[in-house]
Amino acid sequence: MSTLSGWAGKPGRDTSEPIRLDRMLCAARRHADGTLLAARGTTHAMGVVADAKPASVYFDESIQAAIVGNVYWQDPQLADLAKRDGDARALAEAYRQRRGQYLPLLRGAFALALSDIAAGETQLAIDPLGIERLCYTLARGQLVFSNSLDSIRAHPEVTARLSPQALFNYFYFQNIPAPETIYAGVSKLQPGEVLTFSAGEIKRSRYWNMHYRDNGPESVDALVAEFHRLLDSGVRKPLDRFPSIGAFLSGGTDSSSVTAGMARVGPSAPKTFSIGFDAEGYDESGYARITADRFHTDHRHYYVTGDDVCNTVPRVAAYYDEPFGNASAVPTYHCARLARDSGVENLLAGDGGDEIFGGNERYLKQKIFGYYERIPAPLRRGLLEPAVLHFPLGEKLSPVRKLRSYIEQANIPLPDRLETYNFLHRDSLESIFSADFLREVDTHAPLNAQREVYNAADSAASLNRMLFLDLKFTLADNDLRKVNGMCEMAGVNVHYPLIDMDMVEFAARVPVDLKIKGHKLRWFFKHALKDTLATETLTKSKHGFGLPFGVWLNDHAGLHELASDSLEKIKARGYLRPDYIDALWARHRAGHGSYYGTMIWICMMLEQWLESHS
Repeated sequence: MSTLSGWAGKPGRDTSEPIRLDRMLCAARRHADGTLLAARGTTHAMGVVADAKPASVYFDESIQAAIVGNVYWQDPQLADLAKRDGDARALAEAYRQRRGQYLPLLRGAFALALSDIAAGETQLAIDPLGIERLCYTLARGQLVFSNSLDSIRAHPEVTARLSPQALFNYFYFQNIPAPETIYAGVSKLQPGEVLTFSAGEIKRSRYWNMHYRDNGPESVDALVAEFHRLLDSGVRKPLDRFPSIGAFLSGGTDSSSVTAGMARVGPSAPKTFSIGFDAEGYDESGYARITADRFHTDHRHYYVTGDDVCNTVPRVAAYYDEPFGNASAVPTYHCARLARDSGVENLLAGDGGDEIFGGNERYLKQKIFGYYERIPAPLRRGLLEPAVLHFPLGEKLSPVRKLRSYIEQANIPLPDRLETYNFLHRDSLESIFSADFLREVDTHAPLNAQREVYNAADSAASLNRMLFLDLKFTLADNDLRKVNGMCEMAGVNVHYPLIDMDMVEFAARVPVDLKIKGHKLRWFFKHALKDTLATETLTKSKHGFGLPFGVWLNDHAGLHELASDSLEKIKARGYLRPDYIDALWARHRAGHGSYYGTMIWICMMLEQWLESHS
C-alpha cells in the first residue's frame, strides 16, 4: 500500500516532529520494501511511502506537496514535468499556475495534499470518482490526514474511539460510506471534494460534479464509434505507462470489454486472471475461458476453496483499516495474488461499467415500478388500491398477493425503494440491535444520506439519479474499496479503464432510453460490443466474483467454526441482540443459506476486524 500522511497547523503540545510523521507513515506501511519520502516543517509536514502505486513528495521554501495514485495530466508540460520530477512536482507547479483552478488539470486516480506555507493554507483532495481516499481529523488545532486510518491513529494527538453511528452504517451498507469513518471525529473526503484548512478552520467544497444529458442529438453509430475510441484510450493509458500488466477476467461484459481493448491496443497477448468455485451457480470460469480463447490471452485460473476462505478471512479483515463486509473481497484477493505470483505488478479491472451504463438489475426493477406512477392518481387512489389492497382473502390468492406487493413497493419513493430488501428493513431494528446501541445512533441517517445524493444528481431522469447514487455508494464506497484493498494486499497496482474520466463523462451523455432500452439492461453498452464480444458473454447473467460462503458454511467445518466463534464473541459486544444472532443460524439452516449467510458474513467480518484492531 502506498501511503500519504501528514499534518498541518501549530502543534498542541511539544512533540518531536520527525518522530510524529515517521510514526504515522510506518503505522500504515504494509510492505517492507516501500520507500519513505517526506517534507517536514515547523507547522506542516507530509510524506508518502511509495510502494506498488506511484507516490511522490515535493517541497521548496513556499510549497509542500504530496500525491498518491495513477495520475494523468491534462497539460502536456505538466505531464513532462511529472515524468521527469514526479507528480508532486507537477502538482506544485499546477498550483502556482492556476491556484484555485488546478484540480481540473489532474485526471486518473489520486489523493493529494498541498500546503501553501506563505498563505498558511493546506488543501486535501481526491479524484472525482473516489478511486483513492483521504481521511482527516482536527486534533488540538492541527489538521491530521492520511489515506490510512491506522496512520491517523498513530498521531500522538489523535484519540480514536469507535463510532456507534459508523457501526450501524456498517450493518446497513456492509461498509462505512464517506464522509464517516469507523472512528468518531475522523472523516473521509467524498469523491470530487476538496478540503481547505486555514486559521484552524476547515471548509469543504466540490470541485467536480457529474453533468448528465438525459437526451441527446447524437446518432447511435456516432456514440458507438466514440465509445470504442474511449475504451481503447482508457486501456492504452496504463499500458503505455506501466510494465508487467494484466487484467482481471471474471467472464462478464465489463472485464471482457477491457480484455478486448488490451488485445486491440496492447503490444502482445494480454495476460488474464480469473477464479472459480466448486459451487453451482457461482462458477463463471467457463465464461472467462470463452473470452480468453476469443482474444488469445495468456490465461491463468485458480479455484478458491473453503480452506482458502477460512485461512484468508482473518488476514483480509485485519488488512482493511475499518470494517468491510463485501464477501467478494476474498476471491478478489486470490485473483490478484495469482497475478502477482505470475510476475504481474499491474492489473486492469472492469469495475464501474454497471454504474455508468445502467447494468444493475435494480435499475430495471425500478423502471417497472415506475409504470405504476404513470397511472393517473385518481385511478390509482380511488379504484386500484382500494380494490387490490382490501381484496377479501387476498393473501391466499397468488395473483392478488403479487399485485398487492407491487403496489405497496411502487408507492415507496426513490431512493428509499432501493433499500426494501436491506436486512435492516426485513426485521424491526428493535429485534436486531440492543436497546442501548439504538439509543446511540440515528437509524434514519443511511436513508437520509442516500436521499441527499439522489436528489443532488444533475438529471431529471430516475435512472441517471440512480446511477449517480451508485457512483457514490456502490462504486466509491464499496466496489473500489474492495478491489483497491485486495490488490494492495497482494502487492498489485490496479487501474480502471471503464471509469477513465473521459469515458465517465461520455456515458453521462448517452440518452437514458439507450442505456436501458425496453427491458434490456445496458442496451447501448452491449450494442456497442456486439461485434466484439462473444454472444455467450453478452447474454449471460451477472455473477462477478461472488463467494459461495453461505452455501459452504454448513459443510465446511473450519468455516463453520470460524463463523460460529466470531458470532458468539460479537454477542458480548452489545451491538446485536443475542436472540437475533441465534435466529440467523436457524434461518440459515432452514434452507436460506445464501441469503442469511450474507448477514452471518457481515457479523463475522466485524468481529474479526475488532479483534485485529483492538
